[in-house]
Amino acid sequence: MTSPFAPQPRRRSVPVSVGGIVVGGSAPIVVQSMTNTDTADIEATTAQVADLARAGSELVRITVDRDEAAAAVPHIRDRLARRGIRVPLVGDFHYIGHTLLADHPACAEALDKYRINPGNVGFKDKRDGQFGAIVEKALQYGKPVRIGVNWGSLDQDLLTRLMDENAAAGSPRTAREVMHEAIVQSGLLSAARAEEIGLPRDRIIISAKVSQVQDLIAVYGELARRCDYALHLGLTEAGMGSKGLVASSAAMGILLQQGIGDTIRYSLTPEPGGDRTREVVAAQELLQTMGFRAFIPIVAACPGCGRTTSTVFQELARDIQDHIRRSMPAWREKYPGVEALNLAVMGCIVNGPGESKHADIGISLPGTGETPSAPVFIDGKKAMTLRGPGIAEAFTRIVEDYVERRFGSGAKAAE
Repeated sequence: MTSPFAPQPRRRSVPVSVGGIVVGGSAPIVVQSMTNTDTADIEATTAQVADLARAGSELVRITVDRDEAAAAVPHIRDRLARRGIRVPLVGDFHYIGHTLLADHPACAEALDKYRINPGNVGFKDKRDGQFGAIVEKALQYGKPVRIGVNWGSLDQDLLTRLMDENAAAGSPRTAREVMHEAIVQSGLLSAARAEEIGLPRDRIIISAKVSQVQDLIAVYGELARRCDYALHLGLTEAGMGSKGLVASSAAMGILLQQGIGDTIRYSLTPEPGGDRTREVVAAQELLQTMGFRAFIPIVAACPGCGRTTSTVFQELARDIQDHIRRSMPAWREKYPGVEALNLAVMGCIVNGPGESKHADIGISLPGTGETPSAPVFIDGKKAMTLRGPGIAEAFTRIVEDYVERRFGSGAKAAE
């Protein structure tokens, strides 16, 4: 019997290959991100793409806004390849994408996907021709496209027409509902136009970005009902810090639970000089905590209370989490399946032993007034007790030994 709390079955969508990464169909939900460097700065953009890819971004979008940026794209691809990084690159085009792709064939060839915004690809009489020119380039070079509708640059002619029709209707909808319909129609009409030009359905992805949680849920629910194109999820202009994280997680978490979404991005505003890879980590953590994918071993840690006045368990939880994240690039290559590992770092005797027994490896640190010892549990059984000032280093070695024993080549040979 299916649990009423389980995710709904994944919506059936047409799979799209983007540089060898499959988006949609039965493929895992893909994590992607976007650079915020000037693409014309080849070295800076190459470095940031590399950082995002190493953090786990499976697609990386770069801005292509002028000739210098378009000319830089093949050099960025080549430099990444020399570093052994082959993450697919997505070109983000607005206003003059048709011109840039025509004038820079090396850029058109180097990119793995083109993003088209139907709200600013062209205006009035030029719109269809310029949209068609980009689709023609996608056909020429065998590339997929993302039709990326954004409420901040919505096709005003379409919105005005729908508003006029709504005003004349017997039972008019709210302005917000009409905006939702305009966003949905913009994506679907543009996809239909791309198909008319010759682009097959398995080379079309749609996104419909808004900045409010309830709007995103409503728009994607309607898109999912009315098409089988692969869908890119993301709350645009999500904001900075906890606001951006919470809003994006709330919106995308609900949609993913409904089976909607084939690739996701957290559009977070970084702190000045902040680490762009934070949005990749957030996307991975959303998918992992919801049970859709596993990217990195999970560390369960208690929040602390009056019994845990020492900072030892907090420092150990932080250090183990950091150690795992630093180790993962090498671990992925050396220890297949290690991302399924579960650890627990607990701060006192109340829940510590029980939680630790449920993890693959767990440690229960002493709380206030407790005996200064830390039992370690491995595979549900107490294995040893650590004491003294070197608990953190000893526990890290235990984790390393366990990973080698369980996921290393010797373990595979024993099977």
